[in-house]
Amino acid sequence: MLIQRLCTLADLPEIERLASASPVGVTALPAERQRLVDIIEASVASMAEDVVFSGEERYLFVLEDKSSGRLAGCSSVIAAAGFSQPFYTFRNETFVHASGELGLHNRIHVLSLCHDLTGHSLLTGFHLEPAARSQSSARELNALGRLLFMASHPQRFAESTAAEIVGISDGGNAPFWDAVGRHFFAVSYSEAEQIGSSRGRNFLAELMPGYPIYVPMLSDEAQEVIGQVHPTAQAVFDILMREGFETDNYIDIFDGGPVVQARTAALRTVATSQVAQVEIGVPEPADALWLAANTQVAEYRACALRLTCRADAPLVLSAEQADLLQVDAGDTLRLVREA
Repeated sequence: MLIQRLCTLADLPEIERLASASPVGVTALPAERQRLVDIIEASVASMAEDVVFSGEERYLFVLEDKSSGRLAGCSSVIAAAGFSQPFYTFRNETFVHASGELGLHNRIHVLSLCHDLTGHSLLTGFHLEPAARSQSSARELNALGRLLFMASHPQRFAESTAAEIVGISDGGNAPFWDAVGRHFFAVSYSEAEQIGSSRGRNFLAELMPGYPIYVPMLSDEAQEVIGQVHPTAQAVFDILMREGFETDNYIDIFDGGPVVQARTAALRTVATSQVAQVEIGVPEPADALWLAANTQVAEYRACALRLTCRADAPLVLSAEQADLLQVDAGDTLRLVREA
């Protein structure tokens, strides 16, 4: 059974193991021990704060296999992207060039460096071990359990949420980076990601061109990957699309992958989740698979369970299920039915 919870420093060895296997582009999992310690400590500190509005808090969630104690994956939420430094993306735009005398009228795709999404909550760092990637419930829990946490604690997050999706690369090189970023910062894509992971992406973004980039002037290879999703990220991208995220407006400044955004309250998991009071006893025969999460902060727990859940009625859990979710009779759970 996989349980999602917030990390602690005791998870450092397991998170280091996940980081060593995480692909280029997953910037929430740097391969530097001190950087990982900083991220975990920031998450632990965020849990302890009495937050009334989103700020520099960061929450690192892990998936724990209760039978083995190993971590099967992780994901995170940054409460307000770019809180201390701008969060840069390229904005897709269309320029119109016209000549009345010649009777010509051209619409041209351009990319403009911007920080429109600064202040949005940011979903990042999605990673699953190979053995868990084929399990739809593991993908849903890792991607959406954190949205249940956001729904229970809206004051901790922004009114809008964004998510970076890994774009096309072969691990060491990326066509979009080679066509754009490499001209302004003479390092490979993998080196640029390592710098961004350890020192922050804004350090590189500040060297990007401030004027619009005319897409037709890029190589065919670079044009083809703009807004495209890496095959390993397609499953989580599909989950986010079902949640109601909008694509096509922004792309990542490194690999050209899509950066999606939506109003937090309009996301399917947030908008349709329901709260039920817990009773402990003999559950009814299950009718569907649900993601269920307690409404705590530091002791947050979520898992995928087969349940019968009725609106405006108590939710009966077995003693084992209640223990997994760290709830007692009379506590509340937030639930959403798997899509």
